[in-house]
Amino acid sequence: MPDQPGTYARFALPEFEREMATTRRLLERIPEDKLDWTMDERSHTLAWNGSHIAEIPGWAPNILTEPFFDMNPGGQNAYSTEVFKNLNNLLARFDEHVQAATKAIANLKDESLSETWQFRDNGQVLFEMPRVAAYRTWVVSHTIHHRAILSVYFRQLGVPVPAIYGPSSDEAPG
Repeated sequence: MPDQPGTYARFALPEFEREMATTRRLLERIPEDKLDWTMDERSHTLAWNGSHIAEIPGWAPNILTEPFFDMNPGGQNAYSTEVFKNLNNLLARFDEHVQAATKAIANLKDESLSETWQFRDNGQVLFEMPRVAAYRTWVVSHTIHHRAILSVYFRQLGVPVPAIYGPSSDEAPG
């Protein structure tokens, strides 16, 4: 990590670390015997949702250092979520992505925050936004969104939901 992270990094890192610690607590509770469970035919499986959450922090290095991400470069090899069927492997991937994201955030230069980042499909720009907005939307908020889905899945499956932004009715204060 740099000796002097930029102003944004000094504020973003503690938030990222808190959100990822909370996220890991949820991921740790995924019951391996229910990985194929889904709420309905329109929803993803528990394994897919957990795997997707594990991959999201891995997007930070691209968003914070590259000009774009193409989810279908050259019209082939389209991006897709690797679905884990083993909780230890899922957690290892999550930890790997969190470590890479932490490094990318720590090395972020404030002057790069307003640079444009693009999301593409086979070269076509689907949307673009400043790096800082892309990081916040597609890493932090997107993680929180899928974490909420995971919490709903847990409720349906009877899995205790850990405290997220305050006490959980499934955990005694302490």
